[in-house]
This record gives sequence, C-alpha cells and structure tokens, in this order.
Amino acid sequence: MTLPNIEFIAHQDTPTGTLILSKRPSQSELGTTVTELALDHEFLMSSHVTFSERALSRVALEMHTGKELQVLVGGLGLGYTAWEVVQSPRVARVEVVELEAAVIRWMNEGLVPLSDQIAAEPRVEIVNEDVFAKLASAPSETLFDLILIDVDHSPAQHLGNSQNDAFYTAEGLRAARRHLAPGGVFGVWSYAESSPFAAALREVFREVRVEPVPFTNDIAEQEATDWLFFARD
Repeated sequence: MTLPNIEFIAHQDTPTGTLILSKRPSQSELGTTVTELALDHEFLMSSHVTFSERALSRVALEMHTGKELQVLVGGLGLGYTAWEVVQSPRVARVEVVELEAAVIRWMNEGLVPLSDQIAAEPRVEIVNEDVFAKLASAPSETLFDLILIDVDHSPAQHLGNSQNDAFYTAEGLRAARRHLAPGGVFGVWSYAESSPFAAALREVFREVRVEPVPFTNDIAEQEATDWLFFARD
C-alpha cells in the first residue's frame, strides 16, 4: 500500500543503520497525524498502534502490588511504555535506558507526540546507555521492582550487535535478574512468539507468563499479534 504525504522529520546514521523519524496523516482517523520510527526504512514503531507497548507496562503493574516502585524501561522508542508506567501513582521513579542518542534528542526537541508530557514528568529519567550491557553488569545499589524491555523485534531478531544475543539466554537472564528487587517483575516485548526464550525464562524464574496481544494493523490491512513475556520469582 502506498502511504501519501509522508513527511520525513529527522534522520540519523548509527552503527545499526539509519534511524528515520517521519509523520503522515492517519488513514483511519481523519485529521490526526501518525508519527513513525524506522531503521533503514524498516518499520519499528508507530504512534498509531501502541496497545502492546502500553500493555507491557500495564500487566507488569498488575502483577506487582507494591508502592514507591522503581522501574527500569529498556528502550525509549516513542515513549509509550514509559508513559504508561507513570500513569500509576504507585510508581516513584522510571529510568529509561536508550542506546540511540538521536532518539533521546528527538524526544527532547519535541518531535514525537509524548515529548511535552514526558519532559514535564519529574519521575522519568532518560539515560543514553545500552540496557543489555547494564543488565549484564553488576547491579548498583538501586534495584528495580519492574524491568521492562522493548528493544528488539523479538528474542530471535535483534536490532543491534551489543549483548543482545546473550541477554535472551538463561545465563543472560540470571545476570539481569540480579537487578530485580525481591518480588520484582521482569517483562519483555516481542513481535513474535518464542518458545526457546520462554524455556530460558522458566529455567531462571519461578513464574513465567506468555501473553499474546492481538490487534488490527490497518496499515497492512490485516490482523496481527504481538507477544509479552513476564517472569518473577
């Protein structure tokens, strides 16, 4: 399908390819604009379809009944996972770890829909860092009640070359689990189901939930399903 009136807002060459931020009129909601992020013209995310990104936060919050929650979000993207987290008054702080400086800059420059809201939210701190390297290293004094990862397409299809491969193994998950506070919830977004990743989670954590999130992709004019993986001890 040809999408008319695409406006390319910004782009940035990175070691993994060229990040492209664009806008276009919504085809399903007249008078509204859709913001999209792509890598080498391969679609990554859209402000039009955000249900599964927000569900990653919502379900994790439902699984944790505590207060004054410390949250780590891996991947800023267009901000919907982080923004959903801070809708809860039980959340005290959200550390968003984003590898690509351009994505952070575009958020700070007001180029994405949630820029103003996130900039005005004092509980959100955005850090330019590799979340996979962070979780592979020894934890700091601050442990997290929720760790939410939305970086790669899936456990089998990665966007970068850092420590993504190791993260999705039992060994990598054991390292990441050290960053969880007692009773903490670990969540990962994926566009595809992954039995090997679910098996690795079950090897490390006591409880594992795999949640399909069906939705209508009206750009491709078809039904689709994203997948959420949750784990805790």
